[in-house]
Amino acid sequence: MALQVLVGTRKGTFMVEKEGGRWKPRLAGHAGGGVNYVARDPHTGRLWALLGFGHWGAKLSVSDDGGATWADAPTQIKYPEDAKYLGQTMFEDASSDFGVTWSTSLRKATVQKLWVIGFGPGGAVYVGTIPGGLFASHDGGASFALNRPLWDHPSRGGDLSQASDATGRETKWFGTPASEGGEFAPGIHSIAVDPNDPARVLVAVSTAGVIETRDGGQTWRSRNRGMLLDHTPEPDAEWGHDTHFIDHCAADPRHVWQQNHVGIYYSDDGAETWRKVSAPEQAVHFGFAIAADPHDGRVAWVVPGRSDMQRMAVGEALFVARTDDGGASWKELRAGLPQEGAHDVVLRHALAAKDGAVAFGSTTGNLYLSEDRGETWQTVGNNLPPIYSVRFA
Repeated sequence: MALQVLVGTRKGTFMVEKEGGRWKPRLAGHAGGGVNYVARDPHTGRLWALLGFGHWGAKLSVSDDGGATWADAPTQIKYPEDAKYLGQTMFEDASSDFGVTWSTSLRKATVQKLWVIGFGPGGAVYVGTIPGGLFASHDGGASFALNRPLWDHPSRGGDLSQASDATGRETKWFGTPASEGGEFAPGIHSIAVDPNDPARVLVAVSTAGVIETRDGGQTWRSRNRGMLLDHTPEPDAEWGHDTHFIDHCAADPRHVWQQNHVGIYYSDDGAETWRKVSAPEQAVHFGFAIAADPHDGRVAWVVPGRSDMQRMAVGEALFVARTDDGGASWKELRAGLPQEGAHDVVLRHALAAKDGAVAFGSTTGNLYLSEDRGETWQTVGNNLPPIYSVRFA
């Protein structure tokens, strides 16, 4: 099957295919609508799009004919009536170490964003949301249910279904500004299903860290050992890590890569432990996206940015960095990418790799693709809407 790239943007779903030796994007659905994420289920071939309409809310959309037509999914994601969570509001506080303090309140859960989707064999489909709920289907999406063991995990206050207020409760899950509704609430943005053991699933949360189940979602435990919150009074805290995205090697999921707010991390023991592999002297440190090679777990790509406060290309020059040795060294890949006047920001889902091809898109509507592992790049589009996700079909 020829390579195909699925692109989710602020104004529709696009498909990128090679025609006459050139890669060309075309609008393939959801014209004018926000598409947070679009991907193909490798087990069924069905395409899934996670839509965000702002005023009209979030919706799942599916296509069974390769994107020629789309329809609402048979079941939409909805929180149970008794689903509650501990939300936090930030206030300025000059007496605090960080200049802010937090007020915690009990809130009723509603879908603020459908953020990511993951797939497993046997009809398994997982959807991560803001405010931090993982919804699972085991019938190909005919029905979805909130995973209560994760939702009611002690790290986020336990079972709150019968609670009337936040008194005596504490959460270690903090927020992300990515909500479409504007609330600073936690969000699940990464789902990695172990192809060798579908009962093992890794998820990542902004802001809490990496969490794993090995029994199909019945129990969950943190996977944050080795990560450091070096900008806080408790750098080795178990929770509160601002993981931006994780990706594992499909052929050997012991190799897991993470772009974190405070740098790049790598694990070769299935996320049991992490080690930082940033190269700040090369500006390979801050960013949002990371892509693991599906065949060689030592290989990964990132698109560095300046910082959280300056979300743009480093030195107004766009480049991709690749490691071939588990982060021991990084190669800067610039050929074919703009090296002056570039202000691109690449979001966490907007970088992907498959079979030697690498593609990424930016919030400025630029889409780039390489067919030689990033050594050289070609521009696929410059006038697309802001790009939220890039995935190979």
